[in-house]
Amino acid sequence: MSVLVLAEHDNESVKPATHSAVTAASELDSDVHVLVAGQNCGAAAEAAAKIAGVSKVLKADDAAYANALAENLAPLLIGLAGNYAALLAPTTTSGKNVMPRVAALLDVAQISDIMKIESPDTFIRPIYAGNAMATVQSSDATKVITVRATGFDAAAAEGGSATIEDIAAADNPGLSTFVSQELSASERPELTSARVIISGGRGMQNGENFAMLEKVADLLGAAVGASRAAVDAGFVPNDYQVGQTGKIVAPDLYVAVGISGAIQHLAGMKDSKVIVAINKDEEAPIFQVADYGIVGDLFKIVPELEEELKKAG
Repeated sequence: MSVLVLAEHDNESVKPATHSAVTAASELDSDVHVLVAGQNCGAAAEAAAKIAGVSKVLKADDAAYANALAENLAPLLIGLAGNYAALLAPTTTSGKNVMPRVAALLDVAQISDIMKIESPDTFIRPIYAGNAMATVQSSDATKVITVRATGFDAAAAEGGSATIEDIAAADNPGLSTFVSQELSASERPELTSARVIISGGRGMQNGENFAMLEKVADLLGAAVGASRAAVDAGFVPNDYQVGQTGKIVAPDLYVAVGISGAIQHLAGMKDSKVIVAINKDEEAPIFQVADYGIVGDLFKIVPELEEELKKAG
């Protein structure tokens, strides 16, 4: 039986986390369909059709889906659920908002944040902030699953030639109305898709000192992140937060500056390919997961790093 992936997109392109969800879906069944729900989302549907491994794209183009409200998306997924063995979405803010609602309406248990698929009914997911892995087996006829993007390679953006089928919008339940949103604008990469991330912790002392990290980030083409301690202290906005209650990342290079390495932070970045830690405390837990560690004053080391990067061009 086919499987369906709920695409996360901006009506123009498909977000990278969706590509990882497609890879997970392809391990369940070779017939992978992708649902693109939005307003004027034709470009996103075309992008989804090109993803390797996708056999069909369902396009629901309606004003009700303009802002991806969970209350509107859930009835659409419920109407399609009978045709699929599993419904999947990336473990993102949106995915974590929509899929529990779908699971509740279907009266099934959601399988959250999977990192590995053992069989069509058995999955592995992290628990206790990633310090243990749970094997979960489901007997539900329809599996409702969120996929941790860092656990699966992203499906290629090109190579597919899926058909695109227009589908009707579901009835709008009228449970919520979009009012407004405030987005932080940045020319830097988004955290969850960045290949390089430099993050600061409480050791940065204040928000103004994050300017040091931003200079290095600009030289590296990196995103800027932060620990929960730095966010809670008001140094930077919430959308900078990396960790169990923030964003889960796995870049090629993760540079942790002034971050002690609390278990909640490690849960969000320990799958990074290379981890570099800068901290004055040689006993800081961050060094236990770091590939390279520098013990010293970050206010001396970071400016020196900036100068060396400038010399390297």
